Amino acid sequence: MTTRRPPPWPGEGGPLGAEGPGPRTPAPAAPAAGPGAASAIRTPRPPAAEAGPDDRLLADAVTASDAPDVVFALSRGGRRTILSGGTAPPSPLPREDLRYEIGSASKTFTGLLLARLTDAGVLSGGEPATALLDGGRPVGATPVTLAHLITHTSGLPALPSGFVRQGLPAWRTNPYARFPATRVVDAYLRHRQRHRPGTRWRYSNFGVAVLGHALAAATGTPWEDLITGQVLRPLGLDGTTLRADDSGLDAVGHGRDGRTPVPPFDAGGFQAAGAVRATPYDLLAFLEAHLRPDDAPPDLAPALRAVRRPVLRRGLTHRHVHTIAWFRHPTGGGPMFFHSGATLGQQAFLGFRPDTGTALAAVCTRRFRARDPFVATAYALLAEDRPDPPGADGTCRAGAGQP
Repeated sequence: MTTRRPPPWPGEGGPLGAEGPGPRTPAPAAPAAGPGAASAIRTPRPPAAEAGPDDRLLADAVTASDAPDVVFALSRGGRRTILSGGTAPPSPLPREDLRYEIGSASKTFTGLLLARLTDAGVLSGGEPATALLDGGRPVGATPVTLAHLITHTSGLPALPSGFVRQGLPAWRTNPYARFPATRVVDAYLRHRQRHRPGTRWRYSNFGVAVLGHALAAATGTPWEDLITGQVLRPLGLDGTTLRADDSGLDAVGHGRDGRTPVPPFDAGGFQAAGAVRATPYDLLAFLEAHLRPDDAPPDLAPALRAVRRPVLRRGLTHRHVHTIAWFRHPTGGGPMFFHSGATLGQQAFLGFRPDTGTALAAVCTRRFRARDPFVATAYALLAEDRPDPPGADGTCRAGAGQP
């Protein structure tokens, strides 16, 4: 039997320096029904005459998002409502059946994976990343640990040295594809720390990418197999993958003008930081598992609880609270957990609120632009204080989910 050590997270003791800009305001997700049925049970859209408050809210959100393809998927007290639309003609497949790029929201999957590995005693979180990636290299007196990488306190920059130069030829199409795993790891091992790890917060795609490679090295398992075996398969997320294919199931992204198609996103060596693409149904199932850990597979339940716990507070008033997977903001009834993400042609917002029994997954196919309404719309929808309605288990409401 393996004896587990408490993971060395930064903790809540004091504010960390807020060096560097924070991520774009992400959006919260809502609670959903149990993960086991999430991929198979879909809530039919009620007839217009029977449309309820949630249907109207989602319809307004879809319109406000102003993108070629938009899907808002809401779970409130176990009842699912999914509405789609957009400025582009409908695709051959229903918009809600397509896979969407979720960009940095992929980090919530990575955080859950790390929580599962620490709960299982495989890792503690305190392992130096350098020791896992190059066992023969000295780690130094104050090494960057796995906990530092997932909490953005490693001191690493947002992107590695040389990224712009290497990615420039494909800057408007797929710059990350030109920076494979070997380059990410090499850039990390060459990086000279300017600040002691754990003393400053700085959002870093680079750091979470390094974490993915460190976890793969520690377990001897390629990243795609690791995340699939430990997270996707146990939750039944068979509509989730890490790369586009020729199946016709991947939504097409668009530039800032909302008209110009862009190629499918290729995360290169940054898979742990932004490679996930999923259907709205799978994203809602993922959030529902966070909302109701007791209904999740037993091996994942402790990790799902762990990713709710605050591990870091920053800012002068400690307003900015983080778990190892989510941003956490206060509401009148309790905390709201959320994360947003974007690629060169798509955006996503995931969030959940245990106090209202709500989970929200929102996606759209237009690149983030100045004064973009998508994330703000999704965030406001989740932040609204609407508790579970009577009969929210779906047993006596029009449009309740059926197998």
